[in-house]
Amino acid sequence: MKTYHLPIVVEVDEDGIFIVSCPLFKGCHSYGKTIDEALANLREVAEMCIEEEKQTDLNQFVGVREMELTVNSFA
Repeated sequence: MKTYHLPIVVEVDEDGIFIVSCPLFKGCHSYGKTIDEALANLREVAEMCIEEEKQTDLNQFVGVREMELTVNSFA
């Protein structure tokens, strides 16, 4: 048995739905009405991804950065 420590990205859409993804796996995304529901759903998807992916095919997670962007507001 192997334990993975997976990076997770969490967002909230305009309807208040939590969108979660794991950038190590292609297509590893899910959602839920609560953060707990979204993470439980993502756990199921990640388990399927681990079963299907070869360890050498995993994306390499580098990290999260913030970019400053200034735009003209026409409103």
